[in-house]
Amino acid sequence: MSTMLLEVTDLHAGYGRAEVLAGLNFTVQQGQVITIIGPNGAGKSTTLNALIGLLPSRGRVTFDGQDLTDVSLEDRVMMGLALVPEKRELFSTMPVEDNLVLGGWRAMKQRVPNWKREIERVYGLFPRLKERRTQLAGTLSGGERQMLAVGRALMSSPRLLMLDEPSLGLAPLVVKEIFRIIERLRAEGTSILLVEQNARAALEVADHGYVLETGSFAVDGPAAELAHNPRVIESYLGASNREAASDA
Repeated sequence: MSTMLLEVTDLHAGYGRAEVLAGLNFTVQQGQVITIIGPNGAGKSTTLNALIGLLPSRGRVTFDGQDLTDVSLEDRVMMGLALVPEKRELFSTMPVEDNLVLGGWRAMKQRVPNWKREIERVYGLFPRLKERRTQLAGTLSGGERQMLAVGRALMSSPRLLMLDEPSLGLAPLVVKEIFRIIERLRAEGTSILLVEQNARAALEVADHGYVLETGSFAVDGPAAELAHNPRVIESYLGASNREAASDA
């Protein structure tokens, strides 16, 4: 039986007087992968930034039953929320392994025994990072930087991993690798909130999807059903998927 991990009710957020989110409602159950897809400017990144506490917001957000209204960004991280931002924001002048060690800040603060062993789990997911563990993060390729950003977030053993456009700007083969890792994390029981423009890939790994358009959800449903929804196909999946859906 799944348990409620994140519950978002009537979420409003924006920048200054410009409201971007116009009252979002959604949930994430323990062990689920939930995806929010939509075009540029729809408010996908704003949603994640509001949830982690980078942006002020209105509405109600509860995480594992606790109201986050007056909870700081640092305390949200300590509770188990982790965000991999679109720009990755690595420590470019530090080696790969030092970036990973810094990602273990939550475990270190909570005095988790042998928390550095989590590095080996990350290296198991991303063997390329182990090969480059002494290399400066700023010298990595785009795909390697994304792997490091995800690996750094995993070092905190997050209860909810939030990914902001993990495939952005990456070559197709690297995108496949990133989504293979997301599938593996899902199989291991990691709860994930995935924001993506690559609707096809996102819906393939998700349990439930939401289509965000200009600050509100236009449609939502089980990911497998959205992949065959004519509106979603027309707007986000392209002609090849339209033909596949008609053949299914």
